[in-house]
Amino acid sequence: MTDSTTTPKLRQQPPNIPSPTVTVPADVVITHEDIDRAHDRERVWETRAQRGLGSRVRLLWLLIGPGILVMLGENDGPSMLSYAATGARFGIGFFLPFVVLTFVMACVVQEMTVRLGAATHRGHAELIFDRFGPFWGWFSMVDLMVGNFLTLVTEFIAIRAGLGFFGVPPFTSVLAAWMVLFAALMAHRYWTWERVTLLAAMFNLIFIPVALLSHPHWHAIGSALITWRPLPGGLTQETVLILLADIGATVTPWMLFFQQSAIADKGLTTDDIRFGRTDTVLGAALAALAALATIIATAPLFAQGMTAGNIEAAEFAQALRPFVGQWGSALFALGMFEAGMVAAVTISTSSAYAFGEVAHRPHSLNLPFQQGKSFYLVLVLEAAAAAALVLIPGIPLVYIVLVVNVIAVLAMPPALLFLYMLVNDREIMGNLVSPRWANVLALGAVIVLVAAGLLFGLSVVAPHALALIGGR
Repeated sequence: MTDSTTTPKLRQQPPNIPSPTVTVPADVVITHEDIDRAHDRERVWETRAQRGLGSRVRLLWLLIGPGILVMLGENDGPSMLSYAATGARFGIGFFLPFVVLTFVMACVVQEMTVRLGAATHRGHAELIFDRFGPFWGWFSMVDLMVGNFLTLVTEFIAIRAGLGFFGVPPFTSVLAAWMVLFAALMAHRYWTWERVTLLAAMFNLIFIPVALLSHPHWHAIGSALITWRPLPGGLTQETVLILLADIGATVTPWMLFFQQSAIADKGLTTDDIRFGRTDTVLGAALAALAALATIIATAPLFAQGMTAGNIEAAEFAQALRPFVGQWGSALFALGMFEAGMVAAVTISTSSAYAFGEVAHRPHSLNLPFQQGKSFYLVLVLEAAAAAALVLIPGIPLVYIVLVVNVIAVLAMPPALLFLYMLVNDREIMGNLVSPRWANVLALGAVIVLVAAGLLFGLSVVAPHALALIGGR
């Protein structure tokens, strides 16, 4: 680039809207990624300049995405199996309001990533690297990638289980899913990738008609949500495992990294924070509906005295057939496939973002393959390794997915500590530092997660002590 004032060519801006044209030094290279993101922002500026309800709806459509994706992406294979096991083992009395509470907690946590991403235009791993040093940057990235790899294994378990209901051989289902994940990257455009993934993520709501086909007792559901009955059977190793699995089905470290990096990749600014919050709350509401529907759909198994411990992933759909019919069972299996597929895409992307941010390599879905080679290779190869492990015969599916969710809960407090310190760092956040009420809510989330981790540890080393805590 020889002209020191060279700028991206954009169409004439509407009146009253600041021009995105900037003057840059001669040694600064404007990349393919920068130009694509500038065109996306141009559409936002043009829409924001317009008046009327239609323009507001269009602006919301342009700015939403990361929040819905992260919430529905967290309704992944392990999560939906955890919810299914919850309904089959414990019914609806305690766990319907408990799951709602976990999604409220997720909104509190993810709102902080919205502000961080919009204020700094940098991903979570990159901020940790810059503010706390290379050691903690690499530590957070490696910790995330290990956790993501374990979770990806369970996503391909869900994919294999869901397609297995329709008679698709394991190797074919896993290979096809990996190829779909690879194909999703071929647009080399964040906007296209986000919209396609959003469309796929909306199929998570397929669990709602399954719940309706189970002919639920609406009075009992309303009573459960309002009265919040005691934990069935008190505190035991099994109930603690389910509690942690359901928390881990809603709040996990990869969500922090993905949403903040996606907001930076999408190009959201501080003017867009309120839309980012709306995006997050909307995603949480949709994901909570799907989660509650899954518990309600499998609650008939609890009423019939069946136990989830004897039901493997694919067999949930088979076990539900007497209660929801053939169509309901097929929808449940299809939902399991969708949950695993969308999560495999988003979770592997969060790993690639984190690697690029810490290793200072190009990391954007706007990049062509040659420019973002390391980013795309991390994404694809991590998924490929997880897919290969799933083909090992004899894996205890339900136990693995529950344990993976528990590991996610145990890894969350350190991740939240970094998030808390970053979002209260006035040097990088300015006036967007967390207000007192947000800090109180975040502290509450940390206390809940730490208490859950301590309960799990107690259930392992002193299971009889749980009876004393539970008053039994």
